[in-house]
Amino acid sequence: MLITGAGGQVGGVSRVMVDMLLEQGHPVRAFVRRDDGRAQSLREAGAEVFVGDLLKLVDVAAALKGVRRIFFSMSPQPYYADALTLMATAARAQGDIEAFVHLSNYEQSYMTLEKMTAPDEERRSWLGGLVTDWSPQQRAHWVCERVLDWSGLPTINVRATLFAENPHLTWMLLGPLRNGELRLPFGNQRLAPIAVHDLAEVCVKTLVDPAPHISKSYELTGPELKDMYGFADDYAATLGRQVAYIPEEVEAWNEAFIDETVLQEALGDPATARHVAEHLKIQTRLIAGGRYDVVTDQLETLLGRPPRTVRWALQNNTRLRELASAPDH
Repeated sequence: MLITGAGGQVGGVSRVMVDMLLEQGHPVRAFVRRDDGRAQSLREAGAEVFVGDLLKLVDVAAALKGVRRIFFSMSPQPYYADALTLMATAARAQGDIEAFVHLSNYEQSYMTLEKMTAPDEERRSWLGGLVTDWSPQQRAHWVCERVLDWSGLPTINVRATLFAENPHLTWMLLGPLRNGELRLPFGNQRLAPIAVHDLAEVCVKTLVDPAPHISKSYELTGPELKDMYGFADDYAATLGRQVAYIPEEVEAWNEAFIDETVLQEALGDPATARHVAEHLKIQTRLIAGGRYDVVTDQLETLLGRPPRTVRWALQNNTRLRELASAPDH
């Protein structure tokens, strides 16, 4: 099994999947961009590490040799659709792929051909009045699903709502949380964020036994819809102190909390920083406009248990645990 994005953050979907698959005794080839400490950690865990570039077809084709099942994920970046298209091209050329599991992330209710081609004012109305278009990353996921449809590959799309570990809900909030404040521009809108661990478990399930899932798309959420006043209790339980939700104005929050310069320092590439900043800002507007007010029972049907709660995800988040244990928190 080939797992892309495996060199991403510890606790990310791909890395959690690698650990789950290895624990179950499955051979794993982990595709990473750099041979660094994270790659070494994967080797030590028992994975075969392939170092390459998802934007180079020669690397992708080499990584696929001997592989029958693929999990494709990649951190947000301008060339996401290019990378998936190269992977699909190499997989189709190889010809013996049993499953191509794609981690997708866009809002099904409005990203339809009809609504995406409607006049701006109609789209603004559908999207909560704050935006007329989807984010560049959501657009890439939509395009990738079309590519996989046309490829003829045995595809499974695993679509997820907002991650409980999303920057909006974790590291972007660390400053205010130190003062017991949950500052977000979501008003009274409700969300049902999904824990990365649950998402990884579903992807592993479809990869290990793909036959029942081929040509299906799953729309996954967390267990319950709550507004940020409700989630403030989960942050309080995680941090061991009172936390109050303080609603912010959308554009002022975007300006204050999504800093392209900081993102460029972290990501090392101006184009990627711009892409991620635009994605996060539009995602903020979509959440504030009510586009994430949805809950499904598909995860419970697939796993035979309820989804993990946001509180569970927060309590298992490294940065929030560090904040909770800090002497001056």
